[in-house]
Amino acid sequence: MAAIPHKTRSQQEDENEKEIMIMSSKNSNKLNIPQARAAMDKFKMEAASEVGVNLKDGYNGDLTSRQAGSVGGQMVKKMIESYEKNL
Repeated sequence: MAAIPHKTRSQQEDENEKEIMIMSSKNSNKLNIPQARAAMDKFKMEAASEVGVNLKDGYNGDLTSRQAGSVGGQMVKKMIESYEKNL
């Protein structure tokens, strides 16, 4: 029976880093229609304003989870209302 070679700690760390990079490059938050980016940004700003969250153009990583969630929740609420209105 042949012995199975063990990976060194460095080899395992390299594999873990590669896996993380692959996972992080699989962002599924891309819009199917690139021209829709401006409309989605405007929609997001409107939703944020409605729930009292001050969004900036660009990076908003300083928001709390509660703030970010309330913006996303408001966006979903508005999309559902729009869909129901158009039934």
